Amino acid sequence: MNALTARPHSFRHGIHPQEHKQQTVHLPTQRMPFVSQYILPLNQHAGKAARSLVKSGERVQRGQLLAKPDGFISTALHSPVTGRVTAIAPRRHPDGRLTTAIEIEADPYATQRYAAQSMIDWRTLSRQEFVEHVQQAGLVGMGGAAFPSHVKYAFPDDRCVKHLVINGAECEPYLTCDHRLMLERPAAVLQGIEILRQQLGAERASIGVEMNKPDAIRALRDLIRPDQPIAVVPLQVKYPQGAEKILIQAMFGVEVPAGKLPIDLGMVVNNVATVAALADYFGTGMPLIERTVTVAGPGVVRPANLQVPIGTPVRDVLAWCGGLTADTKAVIMGGPMMGTPLVSLDVPILKGSTGILAFSEAEMELPTEYTCIHCGRCIEACPMSLNPSRLGRLAKVRRHQDMEKYHVMDCMECGSCTFACPSGIPIVQLVRMAKAAMRKERST
Repeated sequence: MNALTARPHSFRHGIHPQEHKQQTVHLPTQRMPFVSQYILPLNQHAGKAARSLVKSGERVQRGQLLAKPDGFISTALHSPVTGRVTAIAPRRHPDGRLTTAIEIEADPYATQRYAAQSMIDWRTLSRQEFVEHVQQAGLVGMGGAAFPSHVKYAFPDDRCVKHLVINGAECEPYLTCDHRLMLERPAAVLQGIEILRQQLGAERASIGVEMNKPDAIRALRDLIRPDQPIAVVPLQVKYPQGAEKILIQAMFGVEVPAGKLPIDLGMVVNNVATVAALADYFGTGMPLIERTVTVAGPGVVRPANLQVPIGTPVRDVLAWCGGLTADTKAVIMGGPMMGTPLVSLDVPILKGSTGILAFSEAEMELPTEYTCIHCGRCIEACPMSLNPSRLGRLAKVRRHQDMEKYHVMDCMECGSCTFACPSGIPIVQLVRMAKAAMRKERST
């Protein structure tokens, strides 16, 4: 079936923000040159921070284990460069907090080439051994969430995986790093899928790709063998289709019930970049030490898709792209809908960093807020079928218990409600602050 004529799948609700992908969609991925200093937070994944194994002054090699997992929902951290550890101390994290990080000064005389190891024969590994390998490789969800990948693969014995779901939607505006990956490295994506499918015992695998990436759809389909139970599923262009529960709804027409996970439906969801990194690890032994990042937005002089070592300061990435325009107002890590505004350009690229976007005052101008007119547009937009208007009103008066009754914890903070609101009410920001306050209340 032709990718351009196939019936696209979709989900209920959602929004259609302008794509703004034309800046970088046709730009091949370049390798970011190595810089002098790298900052590696120990907590750049969901769960418990890794535990450092190195000391200040110690020399390290590219790919060397720097920090080990400190628990099950934790993952390893490796050196992106050959150099010397200059400090293990609090450094600014992209989320604004000060957090313990390993700082490395790169050796200016090192080649910085990764010394490939012998191939790891994944076919001989038990699932437990496979899970341990993935944890030691430092693999996380690379679509932005940075959830440790091995946790998804360590499902209980009373569960089974029937379908492996691969996320190639990349629905956030501006971002094109996954698109370029699928176009430039489809063999790695498919190899990672096959490794994962066989290890998890999945019967089939499906790759969801939005229809604004027809070249990526063709690149993947051209390499799928007739005997492989892998399909590329064309998706209607809509936000937030990349969220795993929404992706399942779009591709298969079934909902993951509240409080449940995809594994409860016999599914595991992974990003295309994650499965490509999985193939790299089992093919060469290279852990997760670099990733593709889109650098774009009106404030970037030379937009690009870059292969960037983890830990590279954002300031250096932007400098390589020609710096920022004089009217730049804000820099965001991630996409414009769910990304994090940066308080400093000296924070590092993380494992989950999909993009660096720079915007001028015109794009960042906040709309005037008016009284809610009860139009219901936020309800129509919400992919989780919540009532965002009600949650926003309850958040303003701190009625947190009532918010829980209306399933606020099912909100994935996608921002669709704020985007759709004609009254300019910052609904998602109100909900986000309320959820943070609720978590703090529970921990005290």
